[in-house]
Amino acid sequence: MGVPLRQQVAVGTYLIKQKLKGVDKYPLVLMLEPLFRCNLECAGCGKIAYPDDILNKRLSVEECLQAVDECGAPMVSIPGGEPLIHKEMPEIVAGIIARKKFIYLCTNALLLKKKIDDYTPSPYLNFSIHLDGNQLRHDASVCQEGVFDIAVDAIKLALSKGFRVTINCTLFQGESAEEVAEFLDYATELGVEGITIAPGFSYENAPDQDSFISSNSAKELFRGIFAIGKNKNWKLNHSSLYLDYLAGNQNYDCTPWGNPTRNVFGWQKPCYLLSDEGYVDSFQEVMDSTPWDKYGAGKNPKCEGCMAHCGYEATAVTDTLAHPLKALGAAIRGPKIDGPMVEAPSYQGSSLRDIPIVVDSINS
Repeated sequence: MGVPLRQQVAVGTYLIKQKLKGVDKYPLVLMLEPLFRCNLECAGCGKIAYPDDILNKRLSVEECLQAVDECGAPMVSIPGGEPLIHKEMPEIVAGIIARKKFIYLCTNALLLKKKIDDYTPSPYLNFSIHLDGNQLRHDASVCQEGVFDIAVDAIKLALSKGFRVTINCTLFQGESAEEVAEFLDYATELGVEGITIAPGFSYENAPDQDSFISSNSAKELFRGIFAIGKNKNWKLNHSSLYLDYLAGNQNYDCTPWGNPTRNVFGWQKPCYLLSDEGYVDSFQEVMDSTPWDKYGAGKNPKCEGCMAHCGYEATAVTDTLAHPLKALGAAIRGPKIDGPMVEAPSYQGSSLRDIPIVVDSINS
């Protein structure tokens, strides 16, 4: 598990406090999205369809830090858009570090070489750099040649300057276990702290709807990857039970409150991936007013096939607290790669086109 001990202790202490207080729903990672503007137009992205007036919006430093304080999660992921475009991002990061929150600053790395001296290495700051596979695969995924090489150069530069660096890898249709395993070997050799890996979520507004992988195919793919990786030293930045879930061995419900989202529209209901379910003005209102039991596999057609870590890693962490011996066993043996898979719930209600889209709170 590619997470430093300091962070493991801090997050573990937070989780134990929630358990002792009897808190049922609590945030693990704040998804802080200060802008949607990006310098790439990836075909599988659900963010690039906004008009310019939305893409030009920014959360201020004050709004970002207020969100961190409201939420109270021990970790903050800063996606986008491309966060390094935000002119006040160094101030935002400094303010979060001052609060001793662990930051994953997600970036495609196109601007990192230019911007890196605006930041100071810290145990609380991690550059999470997107690489969706090897050179051909990644450049095809982001719809621009040369991005892979730029990102790799940025990784090497950040590591040489003493920054924490992880890789965020999203898998799409058509990938083989051998190809992904080869990429994980390469990423490990780069010397990064850890690698986050998950199947891509099928955004409704993504231009390319054919590249998303089904959940059953994803489970088969991950079993193949983990079979190859049995004796590898990959530092996968996930809990052992989430990896076991990816291989089809755990039947988890989504816990979207584990990764609440604050963006330019407000606090997003119910999760980072569903952007048309409405927005509210405060974190507490998200927690109190969201009909959580209406979301997740088997409950909502928009959630079908989703295996994203922003929905299921928090579930796996909760299960780890409840069943530490099971988690330890999965960590020692690795994900199970044979035998029957657990049967995931399937939605039986109306089709996706019958579900109303809530837009009033976006335009208000």
